[in-house]
Amino acid sequence: MLERRGGDGGGRVLLAAALVAGGALAARALVRARQSYDLRDRVVLITGGSRGLGLVLAREFASRGSRIVICARDRDELERARLDLEGRGARVLALACDVTDRAQVEEMVRDVTREWATIDVLVNDAGVIQVGPLDSLTREDYEEAMRTHFWGPLNTILAVLPQMRARREGRIVNISSVGGKISVPHLLPYSASKFALTGLSEGLHAELARDNVVVTTVCPGLMRTGSPRNAQFKGKHRAEYAWFSIADAMPVLSTSAESAARRIVDACRRGDPELTFPLLTRLAVGFNGLFPSVTSEILGQVNRVLPEAGGVGTARVRGAESQSRMSPSPLTALGDRAAARNNELG
Repeated sequence: MLERRGGDGGGRVLLAAALVAGGALAARALVRARQSYDLRDRVVLITGGSRGLGLVLAREFASRGSRIVICARDRDELERARLDLEGRGARVLALACDVTDRAQVEEMVRDVTREWATIDVLVNDAGVIQVGPLDSLTREDYEEAMRTHFWGPLNTILAVLPQMRARREGRIVNISSVGGKISVPHLLPYSASKFALTGLSEGLHAELARDNVVVTTVCPGLMRTGSPRNAQFKGKHRAEYAWFSIADAMPVLSTSAESAARRIVDACRRGDPELTFPLLTRLAVGFNGLFPSVTSEILGQVNRVLPEAGGVGTARVRGAESQSRMSPSPLTALGDRAAARNNELG
């Protein structure tokens, strides 16, 4: 009799757990359904939209019927991107703007609203990457990264937020990085500034929920966008470019830009608070959360095999000018093809 009562109790516990889990899933589905956002005819502003992930995101939003605004500093890149998007049937507006300049951002937002009346979705994707050991980095590298990855997004957010709040509707997507969750050797300015963006974005999600403005923080791992060609390399720049471009092109370590864009646009449409991908990145972030000291030790060992200081020292050299027998090579083929597709060749 005692065993039977114990068994019945265990069954009741399992049933209760199943009901709670089912209720949680149902509640999540209800919230997602309520937050689902129809992207057709929405005006989507994408910073850094002239190449790389920004351009691929513009293509993906356009395929869902959105009207596209892309901004970047380089007018030639913008024109090539505009022609690319229009060739795919997109309705597109291309505006030159340096997002680190508050006055330029405010002028751009005024131009967009004059043309299309509203900005429904803001995607902060503009970025810079400086790769090199600590001794090759300067204060200016950190300042540039913070201007681009923190102050730039803050400028655009503050410029579009009044109209989103007035409508009680809007979406903001901030493209951070796994580097905004785990600080990576030889990428200190990038990681530090992405940590700042992640903190800003997560806090905004909580604060703007009452205004029905949904903020999504995106923390992807390596993506095959073709961006290493336009990153800045320091110290032994050819060796730095080799390891970075090879890692960026590896199919197991990285995901395609097109797959990344689909995930990001779906997360925006659903109103997800955060998106971290691919699986290896999620596992790494989870492991770091549980065992930060172990992660730090592992990264310390990784740093031992990365290039030492030397070479060009603190000078900056573009990836496209840092090629060697290792890169380009068959190991970087996927990344090289992505660069050709995504307006990274210049």
